[in-house]
Amino acid sequence: MKIFRFEDLLNIKKQDPLAKTYRPEVLTKENGAMSLGGMFGLLEPNSEVPYHFHKDRESVIIIIEGEAVEIVEGEKFHLKTGDILFISAKERHSIKNLSTKTLRFIEFFTNPPLGADFFDAEEGHTK
Repeated sequence: MKIFRFEDLLNIKKQDPLAKTYRPEVLTKENGAMSLGGMFGLLEPNSEVPYHFHKDRESVIIIIEGEAVEIVEGEKFHLKTGDILFISAKERHSIKNLSTKTLRFIEFFTNPPLGADFFDAEEGHTK
């Protein structure tokens, strides 16, 4: 079992203060999770996760703090604190922090680990 507390997620700091993004895994096999993974996302203002897709992974993203634009299959969706987004397998998507404040979110996904099913949407290869 693992408990995620919003106040703990609000206090996570980047290991590299100059990095624009920070995405550590927070739910892994070490926690007893076999077919579900989790990662914490921190995006500084004017940063983004590249446009990509997953062949088999489904994801649920919960915005903990801030605002962002999620682009799914070319359509823009404005997200804010408290919003929850489901992304199905094969949907091309990207999250962009276009605000002046840091964006924090948590993502739970099927078929871990994190990098095993990540494909660049423009090039179609694994990252």
